[in-house]
Amino acid sequence: MTSVGSSEPPLPHRNSVINSAAYDNGVRVATVPVADLGDAWKHSDRFLWVGLYEPSEQLLAHIQDAFGLHDLAIEDAHNAHQRPKLEVYDDSLFVVIRTARLADGGEQRIEFGETHLFLGPRYVITVRHGSVKSHVQLRARCEATPHLLAKGEGFVLHALLDFLVDQYFPVIDALEAELDELEDQIFSGKFVRSVTARIYHLRRDLLSLKQAVTPLIDVSAQLMRLNSNLLPPDTRPYFQDVHDHVIRISDLIDNLQQLSHTALEANLALISVSQNDDTKRLAAWAAILAVPTMIAGLYGMNFKYMPETDWPWGYPVSLAIMLVICGLLYRWFHKVGWL
Repeated sequence: MTSVGSSEPPLPHRNSVINSAAYDNGVRVATVPVADLGDAWKHSDRFLWVGLYEPSEQLLAHIQDAFGLHDLAIEDAHNAHQRPKLEVYDDSLFVVIRTARLADGGEQRIEFGETHLFLGPRYVITVRHGSVKSHVQLRARCEATPHLLAKGEGFVLHALLDFLVDQYFPVIDALEAELDELEDQIFSGKFVRSVTARIYHLRRDLLSLKQAVTPLIDVSAQLMRLNSNLLPPDTRPYFQDVHDHVIRISDLIDNLQQLSHTALEANLALISVSQNDDTKRLAAWAAILAVPTMIAGLYGMNFKYMPETDWPWGYPVSLAIMLVICGLLYRWFHKVGWL
């Protein structure tokens, strides 16, 4: 707790700080308190990797003072809802990536989030917004390969990009499986109104994924060509691999969008055909029922002199005529496919 009259600001809330570690030659050597990050970075040769989750403005201001980060990058990291991008400052990089994962339940099918990265000499700072997917697994994977982690910020940037981009594949697989299920329902001959709504939600999810992935093509391409001391030339093949993954994901989304559009058109066309068949059936039965209705209506007229009324066989003959004509109409409608 800060004493009365002290100019030292209170420490940031620890729940926002997921991890804050120092590495020496790729090996984790210490956990650095947030308040000591500035001194640890300026007065040692160790590499620092800090992970934050939805930090407060006060915490970001503290991080900015510790590492000398640019005001605009800090503003973007605090506000979130940014488009994926890469910004190059004097001695640092700022990267924004949108993340996606399958939601556990509820109406929202895909959970989108953002990860912001600050890269500079001997430090990487990640800021997560929205997504509950932790980077602990990634950090453990990097710490398991100290010879690669010793490469510093360039390797961590590639590992994080590769980790976040690969999270799109399970989402796409799930949407592809849903599309296959919808196609089976569409061509099963049983038309359910909910199928059209599911196709709409599927296309909306694909559009959201496309909006998140498309800017990553430019970001990964810029990282391949970026001439910076932060990204040594030997890291470019790694970013090429990430770029290839992003292109593949974009192509998969395009294919699913086209197939879902075709599925929607096929569903609407089959519904129209089904409605047309129902109309034909109704018209056929109306034509069949019109015959006895006409004959019954004819004999229902109150005329005194009608030749068949005094004939003993008039009633059975009338019934026979109705049945014969109705039978002939039914046979003909069944032959042409209306019944």
